[in-house]
Order: sequence, then structure tokens, then C-alpha cells
Amino acid sequence: MADIKAAFDKAMADSKNLSERPDNATLLKIYALYKQGSTGDNTDKKPGFSDMVARAKWDAWNNLKGTSQEDAMQQYVDLIESLS
Repeated sequence: MADIKAAFDKAMADSKNLSERPDNATLLKIYALYKQGSTGDNTDKKPGFSDMVARAKWDAWNNLKGTSQEDAMQQYVDLIESLS
């Protein structure tokens, strides 16, 4: 677990220096994998209908419910590496 945590932390830093900005769908996936990897399953209350950005983020994260933090970390690392 320590190895994946170190790789996750490095990918987090690398994500701030991508050569080009990913599309919105990829950004949502990055956000969801980050939240699942760092926090675990989404237990937050679903945002109201009027806040579409927060709702999209919540939905993306909530779709990963049941994914282990370690699996989410690995997927996050793989995704950031593929974008670098």
C-alpha cells in the first residue's frame, strides 16, 4: 500500500503540470478517482439541481462507490500517466 500511496502522491503533483488541459469528461474522471482514492466511498449529500458542476462531480464520484481506495489510486496513477 505504501508504494501505491507514493505513486498516487506523485501523480497528484504531476496532474498539475499536464501538457494540455483534459476534456471535461476526463477531468471528472480524474476528480472522481482522486476522491475515491483519497477519501473512499462518497457519503456526502447530493448537491441541489441548480449546482450543475457540483452535481456532476458528485455523480462521477458516486459512480465509483464500492471501488477500493487502492484500486482507485492505481486507476488515478494510470490515467495521469496516460495524459502526461
